[in-house]
Amino acid sequence: MDLLVLIVAFVVILLGAELFTNGIEWFGHKLGLAEGAVGSVLAAVGTALPETMIPLIAILGGGGSSDEIGIGAILGAPFMLATLAMFVTGVAVLLAARNRRSGDVMAVDGRVLVHDMRFFVIAYAAAVGVAFLPADMAAPRYAVAATLLAIYAYYVREHVRAEATGSADDLAPLRLHRLDRRAPSHPAHPRLRIVGVQVVVALAAIVGGAYLFVSAVSGIARSVGADEALLALIIAPIATELPEKFNSVIWVRQGKDTLAMGNITGAMVFQSAIPTSVALIFASASWSISGSILAFASAGIAFASCAVIFLPLARGRPLHGRALLVGGAFYAVYVALVIADLSGVIG
Repeated sequence: MDLLVLIVAFVVILLGAELFTNGIEWFGHKLGLAEGAVGSVLAAVGTALPETMIPLIAILGGGGSSDEIGIGAILGAPFMLATLAMFVTGVAVLLAARNRRSGDVMAVDGRVLVHDMRFFVIAYAAAVGVAFLPADMAAPRYAVAATLLAIYAYYVREHVRAEATGSADDLAPLRLHRLDRRAPSHPAHPRLRIVGVQVVVALAAIVGGAYLFVSAVSGIARSVGADEALLALIIAPIATELPEKFNSVIWVRQGKDTLAMGNITGAMVFQSAIPTSVALIFASASWSISGSILAFASAGIAFASCAVIFLPLARGRPLHGRALLVGGAFYAVYVALVIADLSGVIG
């Protein structure tokens, strides 16, 4: 039964991602936003917000062990995006390379991605850095939280102010354009309200599918005797990050590499600023390196993965799909650390 639910959930998420990528492109076009703003802000926040609610609810509505669970999930999101999401996107590029003019060279706007990574590194480094202070020092954590919120507001402002370069000719017809009774035969000019309906329906499908997927994966893992901690640290996060991965794969298939990568890098900026601010304010004592060294180790691995992937791009070199595969290696390192910790090999 769990296997059937898993398959159904997978299909629902995939259909939701297809609707979402199409709808969010039209939404950005209607608002006159640049491609970077569509991928790094609208798409990133849209798919990251539902999964972010889980750790936030744990922190705001729990306390004690709930804070630890929430903080682990908050730290896990940027890590998953910087490693596994990059790997999956790289695989998608390599599989599509034969049908792409540039092969596995990604046609990305390097300025957009480097811009995103600068904000991510600054915000996440500040958030992780304050964890090395004594747990009872709340004031510095509050100050960093306020700074992170300001950084993200400035980040969004920079993207929104960028000049749009695309046109409606680059967009596929809105999938739900037939809902527009005023002009059902003119899919090239859907009204904003119909675009909004499609985006909402897509998000509902993604959230519902992800919920079913996590439940099914949990059931299968328990039936085979998987460790609960392994389930929480490794298996469940894969399911919660599926939306970003599917969105990026779809955009890679369509040759829209800036949207594909911006969907991931923008989500990384969001996850490093907004959820971490909530943790710093409402669970300041738990935001400490002494609370979970393994969880905070994932931040170091995320930084290392980003450095290997994006430093060449910052120096003006092209971004190859095969370069993204290094994210899988860094993910495997963390899995090995988790297994070693659970088995008692490391203290």
